[in-house]
Amino acid sequence: MSAIETCRTAALGGHRDTCDTCGAVQLSYNACRNRHCPKCQTLATQRWLDARRAELLPVDSFHLVFPLPHTLNPLAQGNPRVIYSLLFRAVIDTLTTFARDPRHLGGELGGTAILHTWGQNLSQHLHLHCVVTGGALAPDDSHWIAAPPGYLFPVRALAIVFRAKYLAALRRAFAKGQLVFAGSLVPLAEPAAFAAWLDQLRQPDWVVYAKRPFAGPAQGLEYLGRYTHRVALSNDRLLSLDDGVVRFRWRDYADGDRVKVMALDAAEFIRRFLLHVVPDGFVRIRHFGLLANRTRQAKLARCRELLAQPPAPATRPTESAQALMLRLTGIDIARCPACQQGRLRLIEILAPMPYPPRLVAFTDTSYCPHRCHRAPSQYLRPTRPRLSSAPPPVYAPPPARRERPLLPPDHSAHRLHALTTPRSAERPFTPRTAGLQSP
Repeated sequence: MSAIETCRTAALGGHRDTCDTCGAVQLSYNACRNRHCPKCQTLATQRWLDARRAELLPVDSFHLVFPLPHTLNPLAQGNPRVIYSLLFRAVIDTLTTFARDPRHLGGELGGTAILHTWGQNLSQHLHLHCVVTGGALAPDDSHWIAAPPGYLFPVRALAIVFRAKYLAALRRAFAKGQLVFAGSLVPLAEPAAFAAWLDQLRQPDWVVYAKRPFAGPAQGLEYLGRYTHRVALSNDRLLSLDDGVVRFRWRDYADGDRVKVMALDAAEFIRRFLLHVVPDGFVRIRHFGLLANRTRQAKLARCRELLAQPPAPATRPTESAQALMLRLTGIDIARCPACQQGRLRLIEILAPMPYPPRLVAFTDTSYCPHRCHRAPSQYLRPTRPRLSSAPPPVYAPPPARRERPLLPPDHSAHRLHALTTPRSAERPFTPRTAGLQSP
């Protein structure tokens, strides 16, 4: 949340540009580049797509979706890394098993899996999007095995195998002590209770969705680009923030894909958004089979040879943000927005500025009539800033404190004597007791 709050603000620094024609000055602040920020994914998506275009094969592509039952949501909130990793492993094992089965393809396919954790209304909906090749490379790399037109694998059989593999992996994770149970899941820490819970998950049918093959590999790649660096909520879906209520658009798939408006309390809105923050360092996009990083170059070269395709084009150097924006949108970000003639020249690098503390009122409850002699008052405590439509509180200084001597009046003379008398002339210490004589 801190990265999103400070994105494109002075807190991250930036640069000052001036036009070499009209002299206009423009300030540009740095982006956070956090993968959960809805404003920082466009360039990352395009660069990812450019890298993947060199890996396209002239074969059909299929889009498969593997969702998890919502019963697993509480467990995923406490163990996100384990639950997400098991989802990747079960899905990739399922697709690899079907591809290597001679009754289906009998070879090794290639695919890309992308983790999504949200639904349209920001609820937790764990699922994996997979785009796989409509064919496989033979085990001995001798020929290419094409899938039947418009058909890859039976989805009901995929769902059964996927459920068995995932629940088996979940049982192994429990046996190794990799799961943490908190809140309402504490009873599941017992082996018998966890086994019974797995049996309940095995009862309903799990579902796997298979969509029609794409018209071509380029269309499949563009479709995949919608899912790669997507976040839970884009800025264009936000409508308003009034009186602590956030309103945004969402599509209700259960009601004929109708677009509706949902209103959530700000705290609930932020809670739902934070459900979809993946653990640090977790890889949301993974390649497998022919597209696995270890063997991708050699496998794809062999596939192009078998498909009578030219070698992959040489990798182009990484485009700058200015060149990429000009190619994608036709907008030259180096052109002066004021006169539309001059060029913006960098004149100053702006260092990151510390975010100013926000003053929040709190009540002093440390009043003691015998020691501090002051009544409770309102003070202002600096805290971390947060985005809010409400104006910041106005600083009000505390009331003046009543002056009083440090010691009672009858002790003032003794205090003065102690400060002016040398240590050697001080009287020996005599303990003072109440009603008792010193021995």
